[in-house]
Amino acid sequence: MNINQVNIQDIKSLSIEKIEEDKFNYQEVWYPIFFVKDLHKNKPNSFTLLEEKLVIWWDKKDEQWRVFADKCPHRLAPLSEGRINEQGLLECPYHGWTFSGEGNCELIPQQVIGNSGEKSPRSCVKSYPTAIEHGLLFAYAGNPENAPLTSLPIIEPLAENEQDWVILNTFRDIPYDALTLLENVLDSSHIPYTHHGSVGNRANVSSVELEVISSNKKGFKGVWQEGPRKGKLGTQYTTFIAPNLMWHDLTSNQFGRTMTVVYATPISKGKCRLFALFPFQFSSKIPEFFIKITPRWYSHINQNAILEDDQIFLHYQERFLAELGGSEKFTQAYYLPTKADLFVSELRKWVNKYSGELFPNQVFPETPNHTILLERYHSHTEKCVSCHQALKTIKNVRFILLIITTILWSITPLITLYINYLPSFIATVSSSISIVNLSIYLYLGKLEKKFYEGQTIAPRNRIKN
Repeated sequence: MNINQVNIQDIKSLSIEKIEEDKFNYQEVWYPIFFVKDLHKNKPNSFTLLEEKLVIWWDKKDEQWRVFADKCPHRLAPLSEGRINEQGLLECPYHGWTFSGEGNCELIPQQVIGNSGEKSPRSCVKSYPTAIEHGLLFAYAGNPENAPLTSLPIIEPLAENEQDWVILNTFRDIPYDALTLLENVLDSSHIPYTHHGSVGNRANVSSVELEVISSNKKGFKGVWQEGPRKGKLGTQYTTFIAPNLMWHDLTSNQFGRTMTVVYATPISKGKCRLFALFPFQFSSKIPEFFIKITPRWYSHINQNAILEDDQIFLHYQERFLAELGGSEKFTQAYYLPTKADLFVSELRKWVNKYSGELFPNQVFPETPNHTILLERYHSHTEKCVSCHQALKTIKNVRFILLIITTILWSITPLITLYINYLPSFIATVSSSISIVNLSIYLYLGKLEKKFYEGQTIAPRNRIKN
C-alpha cells in the first residue's frame, strides 16, 4: 500500500516536472526593445515589456546602454521622467536619488551626513541584462542568471556577413498581440489581396503549397517550393524562432536574395512592438543605390502605410478568436482547408503544445475608434529619431515659407509704387515666388499629416473612376 502510494506520487511528480519542462516561459527570453539609433543618450528613454515599465539610459562611465525597472525604490516615481545628471548618473525626478549603471543608489540628497541608506539593497533599482545585435538593443526579461545561458534570437543568414547586405528597417507599436502579428507575417498568401495596390497584386494569386521541414519547442522551419508571384521570385524558406522572431528568405535570378524579417515584442494584452528588417543582396547595383539614398524617414512613411493595410481587421480578428476559445480552439474557430495556412496552423500548434499563449486569463482592452487604431505619431514618429527630426524640419520649412510669402505680399505694392519703371517685372517675380512657396507649403502640409495619421482607406479598397 505504502509502496504503491509512493510510486503514484513519484509518477505525479514526474508528470508535473515534464509539464513544466514543456511549458514555454515568456520571461526567460531576449527581446528587442529599440533600434539603437533611435535612443537618446542625453535623456532617459522608456518602453513597456510584458507589462513591465522600463527605463533605458546611456551609462557614460561604462559606455553602454542600461535597462532598469522604471520605478524609483524610494516612492516609485518613474525614472524615465528624470534626467542624466552632470555626473552621468540616472537621477529620479522626485527627490533626486541617483543611480549608477549597476542599479546601485549613489546619492540620497535628503540624508544626514554620516548615514548610509544608499548602501541598503532596498535602495537599488532592478537592472535587466542587455545585448546589441542587428542594430537592436535587447533586454532579458527573466532571471539575470539565465541570460548568458539563453541564446539571442539572431537572424542567422545575417550573422556572419551583415556588412554585405543592404538593410531597410522600421518599427511601430501595433494594436494587436505579438502572436497575431507573427501569425499574419508567416502567412504569405494574404499579400496579393490584403496589400493589393501597395506591395501586392491580385493578379499574382495562385495555389500555395507549404511544407513544414522541422518543428520543436524552439520553433519551426518551412518551405514554399514554388514561391511568391507564381514562382517568379524563387523558392521561399520560412523560419520561426520562438517566441518572437520569423523571417522569409528567397533568392531569384531577377532580383537577387531578399528577406523579410519581423521581431514581435509583447507590450501588453492586445499590443506589441513590431521591428521589421528588409535585408537585400541585389543582383544589380541600381536598386541598391536608390535604397541607400532614400531617407530613412521617407521609407518609414511608406512602410507605415503597408502596415495599415491589415491593421484594422487584425485588431478585430484576434478578439473574435478569443471569443471562440483562443488558440486552444483554433481548429474549430478557423477553417483551414488548404496548405496555404500550414504555417498559421503550425504556430497555433506550438502555442498549444508549449503553453505559449500570451497574457492568459486576461481580457483585451476596449477597442478604440479607427482613427486611434491608425494613428502614427505616438506609435512611431515620436519614438523614431529620423521621423521626429524630419517632422521638425518640415514644420520649420513651412513656417519660413509662410513668412517669406507674407513679406512678399506686403512689400510688393510698396515697391511697385516707388519704382515705376519695374512694376510689371516685380509683380511677376513676386507672384511666381508666392505661387511656388504656396505649392511647396501645401505639399509639405500633406507630408506633415503622414507623420500623425494613418490612411483610412486601404489601397485595395480605393474605387477607380
